[in-house]
Amino acid sequence: MKMADSRIFQPFRLRPAIKDYIWGGTRLRDEYGKKSSLERLAESWELSCHPDGMSVIDSGICEGMTLGEYIERYPAQAGSVCRDMPFFPVLVKLIDARNDLSVQVHPDDEYALEHENSYGKTEMWYVIDCEPGAELVYGFKERLTREQFREAIDNGTLMELVNRVPVKKGDTFFIPSGTLHAIGRGMLIAEIQQNSNITYRVYDYGRLGADGKPRELHTEKAIEVTCLAPPPEQPEQSIHESETGAAVRELAQCRYFRVTEHDINGSTQISTGDTSFGHILVIEGSAVLSGHDFSLDIKKGDSIFLPAGCGMSSISGRCRIIHTAVPEDTKQL
Repeated sequence: MKMADSRIFQPFRLRPAIKDYIWGGTRLRDEYGKKSSLERLAESWELSCHPDGMSVIDSGICEGMTLGEYIERYPAQAGSVCRDMPFFPVLVKLIDARNDLSVQVHPDDEYALEHENSYGKTEMWYVIDCEPGAELVYGFKERLTREQFREAIDNGTLMELVNRVPVKKGDTFFIPSGTLHAIGRGMLIAEIQQNSNITYRVYDYGRLGADGKPRELHTEKAIEVTCLAPPPEQPEQSIHESETGAAVRELAQCRYFRVTEHDINGSTQISTGDTSFGHILVIEGSAVLSGHDFSLDIKKGDSIFLPAGCGMSSISGRCRIIHTAVPEDTKQL
């Protein structure tokens, strides 16, 4: 029984929930090894306790259990900060945008709790890869009034007012709730976000859904929650070399998540204390993740959950990973 208990708290691989939205492609299957009978693999929900699509434990003694079931049974493994929150705070996705996503906005916590019985959605994007000329929508070029925003939606001129941003591999964007945004075609994105699935669609290029009807827009709610000023510049990112030689880049930090990129060539270590779980998304290469009484081969496309309190883990090999955790000093929700 002792051995079983210790194995419960070792890192494990996750199998994602797959979404086949109409704008998706096949790169997640072809390049990242995601398995699904669906034709399009638009999104893989790599770290998810959301009821719309939970990831499933895919290695170790708890194999076959959903991540939500695991956290409910062993709440300490989410970490002391997360344990005191009313919900698991983070959702991590891979997104393959073969075509443009809709122009959309997400509400903040206050509005979402009042109108949707849910929390809002702040997120960040990491551009894993993109085609030449790829761009995204990020806010507006100039400040608008609500009346101007509504008029642009009604008369079809919204896309003349949005701020279009060219992107390249490795770019990151922090998208606070209330920011109008859209991922453009030809982009492969890692998205780290609040654990929410509330989206207000504003513009969708006149596309039809699976039922043959235009996809629903959420104009009134979007007008209520959208920030109508031009967005702030993205914060500068610091890069430092860890004590063991990996190049570490700080990608984003807010009350919900802290995200870092680790470019590893050799060996490095990641510490997972009692305050928060850790999550590793392997976006390039392969390595061995090891620690006290465990060893796990990891490769491009793998998603690994590090239970809170599992201590020091070593990563040996040549790979690039995105590491996500919840900050210790976050304000409780």
